[in-house]
Amino acid sequence: MIKKTPTIAYQNSSNPKSFFDIVPLREIFKKSPKDHKPTENHKLSFYVLFVITAGEGTHTINYKTYSYKKGTIFSLRKGVIHKFTDSGADGTLLAFTDDFIIKHIGKNEGLKALQLFNELIESPKIEVNASTFLEIEIILEQLNNEMNVEKDLYTSSVKRSLLHILLSKIYREKVKDKKVYTNTKYLNQFLKFQSLIEAQWFESRTALHYAEQMSITPKTLNNIVKATIEKSAKSLIDDIVITQIKRLLVNTELSIGEIAYEAGFDDPTNFFKYFKKNTSLSPNQFREKHT
Repeated sequence: MIKKTPTIAYQNSSNPKSFFDIVPLREIFKKSPKDHKPTENHKLSFYVLFVITAGEGTHTINYKTYSYKKGTIFSLRKGVIHKFTDSGADGTLLAFTDDFIIKHIGKNEGLKALQLFNELIESPKIEVNASTFLEIEIILEQLNNEMNVEKDLYTSSVKRSLLHILLSKIYREKVKDKKVYTNTKYLNQFLKFQSLIEAQWFESRTALHYAEQMSITPKTLNNIVKATIEKSAKSLIDDIVITQIKRLLVNTELSIGEIAYEAGFDDPTNFFKYFKKNTSLSPNQFREKHT
């Protein structure tokens, strides 16, 4: 029987109105909810920075597995499906609500944050050099201290400032290693395109369908995507469609034929070819591997 992937809501029992929380990795395994295990797929309803401070292991994000060691950081946006491996590694998890992304940082910093957390713009895995990671550990310690001090007029400002510094240092590492595209000229249009695909992926897999809704030509849309992530608009559409199909394969008991129709394919054979072309696995092979 296929087990539906649970959605994890943001919770901060010590301060429900807080815009972020910081949790030791080991605590996640000790206090996991009864309805799911951290080592099983679950969907996030908030943003996460996952910082590895000791040990090695693997972490699966949207059904892709990444290795990690001390100095690895994962940035996950809301809506992502992921699971931990309980390898004995240690680290820190920072959870952010929409309130932090939207209200607590300026426009330019907000764009950086959206790039940092968006796995479609760049890999969610970041490797940080030893000297910078030491600085990051110091900031995490300062954040922990602020979480434990008696709240006063300055507590929120101090925490926001520390978080800004932390995000900026991580973002700078990506830029330094040329692992992130820094062209933000078209970022808002790119994000609108991405949002449209994620809402309508089962309706169309053509750039024209989305370009018309954005009142631009397919050529302009293609230029926007290439300038942002160095991919074509069609490649981005395919990436999102395949992720959504994977979710149906893992989270539902629908037959392959039923999933083909849910995904907008009139012919299951074309669905099979499309999925295998983009994943090197058949739909059945992927389902067996991940359920």
